[in-house]
Amino acid sequence: MSNSVKAPPRRRGYRLSIAIPASLVSDTPHLREKTLKIGLVGRAAAIFRVDEIVIYPDQLDSSQREDINLIATILSYMETPQYLRRRLFKLDPKLRYVGVLPPLRTPHHPLIHQPESLVPGAYREGVVISSRKGGSMVYVGVKRPVWIPNIRLPVGVRVTVKLTEVGRRLQGVLAERDEIQTYWGYRVTVADATIGRWVRSREFDLVIATSRYGAPITELMDRLEGRLKTSHRVLVMFGAPAQGLFDILAAEGLKLEEVAHFVVNTVPHQGVETVRTEEAIYATLAILNLLGDGAG
Repeated sequence: MSNSVKAPPRRRGYRLSIAIPASLVSDTPHLREKTLKIGLVGRAAAIFRVDEIVIYPDQLDSSQREDINLIATILSYMETPQYLRRRLFKLDPKLRYVGVLPPLRTPHHPLIHQPESLVPGAYREGVVISSRKGGSMVYVGVKRPVWIPNIRLPVGVRVTVKLTEVGRRLQGVLAERDEIQTYWGYRVTVADATIGRWVRSREFDLVIATSRYGAPITELMDRLEGRLKTSHRVLVMFGAPAQGLFDILAAEGLKLEEVAHFVVNTVPHQGVETVRTEEAIYATLAILNLLGDGAG
């Protein structure tokens, strides 16, 4: 393998979200195996530069709150840089087996922890450790905190910082993730409604539903590629272990075709009876990756 330094991965030209069901781990009895399955989803999201993971209830009652909380907690922990985890996450039984999670190694999980290695213009994730009238101090994983002048931030809040001065003193300004041109991890969102109604309340340019009953991906490649080039917000929906998206939407009184622009089978000619949700995520995102990053 070459030792040459690779350029950091760029953001896609469109914002990519994936929607996963709360029952993702319902067929997995032990917390250790649940954690590992959730970790596979987080790892897939990072590999294929997903910007947002949406967790939606796929049952109409309120019985899935525990599963939703578990998935959201582990995905958020996984996305958080290692140097911030102890400061942002308290002892929690749900995090008992996080040692099995694969590392993300995304650009916002840097291996550099020495102040002298930092450069102006670099971005770091941090947590506010002190605040006073003249500004705030932010811990960014190195020995010296970053001074953010002229803004008083709540202690304990996670922020993104752009360094403006390095050396004996580190200084920076607050930054938004959207301004960073390299891939900067995913956000975790818990849908506040059933998936059909949630999607209809958002403004997605392109919604792709995955289903074994959808059109084979080979028939839709050109059309999908064309739509991706003109889209700014894209959502890919995945079904649950016990029921697919057609059934999940039917329980809401909706048809899948009313919510999604495309219903696609991304694993045609599958050699197994069912493709698991986490397996469908890898297969689908790999295909979208081949179709390009959009217009940018």
